[in-house]
Parts: sequence; structure tokens; C-alpha cells
Amino acid sequence: MSMSTDFSSLSMMQLSDSFFPAGLYTMSNGLETLYHQKMVINADGVKELIQTYYLQQVGPADCVALANAYDFAIHGDLGGVMLVDDIICKIKLVKEQREASMRSGRQLIKCVLALGNNPLITQYHNEIIKSHTPGTYPVSFSVAAQAFGISKQNACLMLFYGFGVSIVGAALRLGIIQHIESQQILDSLKPIISEQVNKYISKPYDQIWQFSPQADIFQMHHEKMEAKMFIT
Repeated sequence: MSMSTDFSSLSMMQLSDSFFPAGLYTMSNGLETLYHQKMVINADGVKELIQTYYLQQVGPADCVALANAYDFAIHGDLGGVMLVDDIICKIKLVKEQREASMRSGRQLIKCVLALGNNPLITQYHNEIIKSHTPGTYPVSFSVAAQAFGISKQNACLMLFYGFGVSIVGAALRLGIIQHIESQQILDSLKPIISEQVNKYISKPYDQIWQFSPQADIFQMHHEKMEAKMFIT
């Protein structure tokens, strides 16, 4: 008796693993600057920073972009995917943040392309190579998740979780928190992640927005640091 195997759960683990070479571990999203200026010095500060990003950027911008790109990808609509890609790229006003999103997105797509032959992934990668689309991380992640059979809901949850892990990981390497505290932070963020995904997963792409001016300023300061551990 032959049985088909659903690998979507394993693919979800693979894509959400920090071992996956997308480069998120190289980003602190302004935490490095805040640490050097002694504005984030403990676990509470790290958690507050992540929550701010969740409410003001990851939810209303990245999650909405991911969800819409996912819907376009389901129908093989490369033009729609590229439209969302362009919007989310242009809304990221901080150069360092924008370029980091493109770098991670392109690396993710390149890696996924090496894992199997998916027509949309191939087409999207070709458009990135030709500089016809930026290849931002939320959109690249969305296209990859859809190709792996991961649900849109789970893809959005993974996006939030991965962002949180990147900042918590940076906090660990900066010596702000310890490993137990990092897990406590991630565990405490579960309700807000669920709430934000439910709030933004069905929003149309013309309602993408983000507003975190103070965080943007600190990221701009980070761009000018002469010596730094992270690229954002």
C-alpha cells in the first residue's frame, strides 16, 4: 500500500531554524546601538523593543506583505508577487534595513532554489537577478513557504518568531541576557504574535504601513558606527 507523505511540517521546521542560511543572525535591528547607548540593558528592554517592532513594523508591514504575496503565489501570479515586493521595499526607509531585507531574501530564495525545481521560485529568482524585483525577505519567505506547502497562517507565525529570535540572539551575543532569559522572552511573546497574525493576515496590500520613527533613527545611527557586530 503506497502512501503520500506530507513534508510541510518538516519544511516549516527547516525554514524557521536559525541554521537555515538566510542571514537573520547578522541583524540586531538597532539593538546594538541601543545597547551601546545604554538604553536597552536587560531582558525587559529587549522584550519591549521586539514588541515595538511587532506592533509598528512586522505586523502592519511585513506580515501583510507576506500574506498577500502568498495569495499571489498560490495562483502563480508572479506580477502580483513582484508588486508586493516593490511596495514593502519602498516602505523600508532606512537604507541599512532595506538592504538587509533584500540580502536575506535573495539568499533565502537562492537556497530554496537549490532544494528543488519550483517554477515560480525559478521565475522569481530570475527577476531578482535581472534587478526587476528587490527580493525582500517577507516576500521571498512567503514564496518559499507556499512552495513548501506551509500554510499562510504558519508562515506568518514563522515570520514573527524568526524576527524575535534574531533580536534575542543579538541580545545574547551582546551579553544583555542569558539563555534562560532568551527563552522566557520568546515564550512571553506568543500571545502578541498570535494576536498580530490574526489582525493582519487578511489585510490587502494597499494597507501596508509601518511607523517606528525612534527605532528608525537608532538604525540610522547604527549605519554610521565604525565598529559593529551586526549589519543592522
